[in-house]
Amino acid sequence: MSTFDAKNWFTEVHTDVESAYSLKITEKLAEQQSDFQKVEIYQTTQFGKLMTIDGCTMVSTRENFLYHEMMTHPALFTHENPETVVIIGGGDCGTLKEVLKHQGVKQAYQIDIDEVVTQMAEQYFPELCESNNDPRATIMFDDGIKFMKDAAPNSIDIVIVDSTDPIGPGEGLFNHAFYQSCLTALKPGGILVQQSESPLYHLELLTAMRHAMEDVGFADLQTLNFPQPIYPSGWWSCTLARKDQSIDGFREDDAKQATFETLYYNAEIHQGAKALPNFVKKAFTRRK
Repeated sequence: MSTFDAKNWFTEVHTDVESAYSLKITEKLAEQQSDFQKVEIYQTTQFGKLMTIDGCTMVSTRENFLYHEMMTHPALFTHENPETVVIIGGGDCGTLKEVLKHQGVKQAYQIDIDEVVTQMAEQYFPELCESNNDPRATIMFDDGIKFMKDAAPNSIDIVIVDSTDPIGPGEGLFNHAFYQSCLTALKPGGILVQQSESPLYHLELLTAMRHAMEDVGFADLQTLNFPQPIYPSGWWSCTLARKDQSIDGFREDDAKQATFETLYYNAEIHQGAKALPNFVKKAFTRRK
């Protein structure tokens, strides 16, 4: 059995559920306090580089594809013809990279409030930023809540909320007012995608989020499950909300014949991710 020396490990403590997650590190590569949060980069022994924000794990070299692929491809293969995509947050640029794998996308906007996150990603995670100069990409450092409030009605096909947890800069991205802005800005058939935390640890928040989406008028919802080893519990989710029609089904043949490479997502994963355990189903239907 190996010994534990705390100074050689990065540990995120989840005080609300009294658990913790650790990665062994060899050094801290960078640290910068922005106007909004503290961003740190570590070198780990098994997960490559690790970015943390305010002491919380955000992205690592080894596993980031799980999150980025599931935040993008299910929605883009569900929409009939996604041409205009807006990413709120997503400063590490991994979600933008996945969105732009879809050649039908004509415009992709990324709006993150903190430029430091993107600067750090460009230096330490260049593989996530390889599409930043794509002519279809517009990267903005601004308030995503205001961007959606000011967006023209019926102007966007997909909105992806790639946010931090609902505290600090991310707090305003989990409420009725923001969802109403998204609903108004989406075109008919448009889809909102929101990272929706852990079904095991954060089921109350996930359920409240879905209720808020229903309250503002989204027609149909779908929560997808996927593994995320560096986030609390190792089990994560995203929730898709469709403006005015059913969200059941997706362009399965197109997903099977995708011309780009993915490491996790495929048509079978998409189908399987829709399955919900009974305790989650019960929580989602309790309101009805």
